[in-house]
Formats: sequence, C-alpha cells, structure tokens
Amino acid sequence: MTEIGDKLTGLKNIIRDMESCAVAFSGGVDSTFLLAVASEVLGDRCVAITADSPMIPRHEAVAAQDFCKTNGINQIVITPDVLSDDLIRSNPKDRCYHCKKKIFAKMAEESRAKGMEYVADGTNTDDEGDYRPGMKALTELGIRSPLREAGLSKSDIRELSKEMGLDTWDMPSFACLATRIPYGQEITEEALRKIERAEGVLRDLGLKQYRVRAHGDLARIEVAQEDILFVLDNRTKITEEIRKAGFVYVTADLAGYRTGSMNDVLS
Repeated sequence: MTEIGDKLTGLKNIIRDMESCAVAFSGGVDSTFLLAVASEVLGDRCVAITADSPMIPRHEAVAAQDFCKTNGINQIVITPDVLSDDLIRSNPKDRCYHCKKKIFAKMAEESRAKGMEYVADGTNTDDEGDYRPGMKALTELGIRSPLREAGLSKSDIRELSKEMGLDTWDMPSFACLATRIPYGQEITEEALRKIERAEGVLRDLGLKQYRVRAHGDLARIEVAQEDILFVLDNRTKITEEIRKAGFVYVTADLAGYRTGSMNDVLS
C-alpha cells in the first residue's frame, strides 16, 4: 500500500474508533473530504454540522447544504450570533480563538443533543505552521481533528478527493470573511456583505483563487500570480463593479494571493 493509502486507512480507523461524530462542515476541500469518509465509515452515526453566520459567504452555505442533500447526509445548521460579542466584533489579533470557541461550543452542545460522541473538524497538517489561534479553542473544547491525526496534508486530501470523485478536489482554499478585515478594524455585517459582493465580482469573471481585503474604503485585491495581468487588463470593469459593492478605491496587490496575508503585521 502507498503512503497516502496508509494515511487513508489510518483515518478510517480513527473515525471508526470514534463510533459517532458530527463533522464541522463548511463545504470546503477538507471538511467535504472528512465528511465523505466519515459518512462512509459510520453511516447514520455521522452527521454534518454547519455554522451559518454573516462571516460565511452565501454561496458556500448553499453549496454545503446541496452536498448534504445530494448525498443523503443529515445536516444540523446552527446560527451563532458571533457579531453580538463585543470582543469578536472589535477584531483583536486572537479574534479567531474567541470566534471558534463560541461556534464550536455551540456545535458540541447541539451534537451531544443528537447523541454524537465527538465533533470533528477539517484541520490538517498544513494548518500547523501558520498563526491560527482558533486551534487553541478546538483543543480546549475537545474537538477532534482526524485529518491531522492521520498525518494528512492538503495535497493528500486533494489527491484522495479526486480519487473519490469529489468535485471539491481542486476547489481553492477559502476562509471566513472576517479574515479580509485588518486586526483592530471593527467587523460589521455591512462590511462583511460589502466584501462578499466585491469577491462575487471576481468569481463571476471566472477567477478561482482570490481575496478582497477591506482597508476601510480601499479594496485590496489578491489573486494568483498568473491572474494579475488578467485583473489589470480588466481593471476598468473590476473597479466599476467593486465600487458598486461599496468601496471607493480599488487596488491590486502585486504580491498576489497568499494565505493569511493579514498576519503580516504580526511579524
């Protein structure tokens, strides 16, 4: 058996030993793969649990719902009011810790009510290097991360997802909309919707990997290096549409897309 095959076997054994679980499901690459495997191993002793909040783009919430319906997986949807928390809304450097703590505590509560032994999330080995204060909250709450426990990386998950016929195998990585707002800048529902509308402009143009970072009235576009010229060639249309979304100024970041670019200020 190949190394990646050994990892998949290990993952299935980990999930089997859990006996029942609720998979924190966003519809992204990692959580879709985890849910598919957990559902295969545990059957109806596995459910999906999804947090629907203003920080999640509507198209992602709809995609997650459609996946569960198509595959006959029971989905629990919770609606945590994260923006009612003054600390989260003020967007400190450890915002992700407080937000994850609030969301996953609610997930754990709902999962127990459904008779699920564990809550599992899609953290993988690639998540260990970046600044991720939310992982501390998961540890404190006893949330399991089977993909990381099995030693699976993002590239492993994409390869296995492709073999399983999951459409998400080549989906770009996404994160909650709050990651587009600089630390210390207040998070409001209006700001989140403005970012979502602006990113919709890039998605409608066919771009796959993008971010619109919101610096007040300024939208800073990040796209893959190979797409920067496309953005510049279409700058008039992009600028007009993103201004309609609510921004005054629009700029393209020549460094291109990179995960966690808002964390640059931390160093």
